[in-house]
Amino acid sequence: MLELSILGFLYETPLHGYELRKRITALTGHVRPVGESTLYPAIKRLEKTGLLVRESRPGAAAAPRQVLTLTPAGQDELRRRLAEAEGPEVTDENRWFTVLAFLRHLDEPTAQAAVLRRRLAFLQDPASFFYDGERPLRAEDLDDPFRHGILTVARATTRAELTWLHSTLADLENA
Repeated sequence: MLELSILGFLYETPLHGYELRKRITALTGHVRPVGESTLYPAIKRLEKTGLLVRESRPGAAAAPRQVLTLTPAGQDELRRRLAEAEGPEVTDENRWFTVLAFLRHLDEPTAQAAVLRRRLAFLQDPASFFYDGERPLRAEDLDDPFRHGILTVARATTRAELTWLHSTLADLENA
């Protein structure tokens, strides 16, 4: 998801590494902090494969800065990764938010809708954080107020997301 974030933010505008790291941290940092030791090797991998380029530009008040720009191949790669998002990209909430943050870069409403339908299918499959054997437990099944709270919040979040998904899918299908 780090590479997807890099590609997504650079799709929008060229950035230097520090600014890119700030944006990625704002999107995912509370869950998965991004350190320089993680970010810069990922940038180098993407640069080596021709998905982004680095160029030196004058700094505002300091030494020149290395600005990263997405190549046309990088734009294509971002769109491919978004269109093919499935599995953990649509089931893990943090990964899903990363996909969702850049899904607008898929040009076709049908492609966007296909990704949203995969998330919808996941949300409509009964699940829980807690089970009694194979049976998923509901908040009402629990005496533990803290686990009850987890399931109550999760249910409300899921309902809100389902409402949004249905509405957005209807809009995309009418586009």
